[in-house]
Amino acid sequence: MAKAELSNKNSFIYAQSRYHGKFTPEHLAFNANLQEFAQKLAYISALHTGGKLSSEKAYEQVASLWQKIEQSKRAMNIGSK
Repeated sequence: MAKAELSNKNSFIYAQSRYHGKFTPEHLAFNANLQEFAQKLAYISALHTGGKLSSEKAYEQVASLWQKIEQSKRAMNIGSK
């Protein structure tokens, strides 16, 4: 597979939108983390809906993702101002 083709495939599968909020390095980093959270949540939901992941496992994975995004928010001091 050609490098350009692989790059296009990765940008399609792991797409990220531009950041449109007030720019700070923390906000930009949190936005990237939030987009990754949303993407992983969509995968978990799709696997659960497709019967490939049990409700319990899906819940555990979502809870773990939620803890990580909350830690990220606290570490970057987002929303506390």
